[in-house]
Amino acid sequence: SLAIAVDLAKEGVITKRDAVMRVEPCALDQLLHPTIDPDARREVIATGLPASPGAAAGAIVFTSDEAETEKAKGRDVILVRPETSPEDIHGMHAAVAILTARGGMTSHAAVVARGMGRPCVSGAGMLAINEDEGTLRAGKHLLNRGDVITIDGSRGQILLGRAKMRQAKLSGAFATLMSWADAERRMGVRANADTPRDALQAREFGAEGIGLCRTEHMFFEEGRISAVREMILTDDEAGRRAALDKILPMQRADFEQ
Repeated sequence: SLAIAVDLAKEGVITKRDAVMRVEPCALDQLLHPTIDPDARREVIATGLPASPGAAAGAIVFTSDEAETEKAKGRDVILVRPETSPEDIHGMHAAVAILTARGGMTSHAAVVARGMGRPCVSGAGMLAINEDEGTLRAGKHLLNRGDVITIDGSRGQILLGRAKMRQAKLSGAFATLMSWADAERRMGVRANADTPRDALQAREFGAEGIGLCRTEHMFFEEGRISAVREMILTDDEAGRRAALDKILPMQRADFEQ
């Protein structure tokens, strides 16, 4: 639809403004992420909420430590959890996609996955996850740790096996449409970014600055969150100041980077 709108505007059939208005925002989002090939066989075994767009295939893991270990071996993994918490950040970084049985569009898994650009399906309540036994039951299907599934975060679907993918490609039509949108807009565009990587990516996509920086997100990584917990749990001012002395250099370094 994007290419058609741009072509019609170039041919004078519609105005540039009309071309911009014809393209749904969600269609643009889809262009930024891998998708499942339209001709691929889709054996959907469960559904949930389309919490973060894109698609990815990988082996099932049930803990963040497993995800990190398997990634170090060069394997693509999907982190499957009842729900995620800040302790799972390192596993979410390691995984190519996230799947949770609980949680909505504003759950921890959904919000963090969208920020990372990871496909995510949340709130797939029909799933029965048994971390101790290393199994995932979806209806008649019983899957084990290491079995391969595909996550379609745009549709909220979980597929059996490894589906054929179509990688994201930004055509010249995308840049053209964005330039037309820039010419029409009256509102400034700033990004929601919490890390140096997020800030750099936002600038590359044309953001004019950082509009929201939730600094607590800077400390989710395993090497940092212990200092935050120390600050919260300490019983006296001296202990709190000692913890803050560990946190301050980390935060300064992020902003300076």
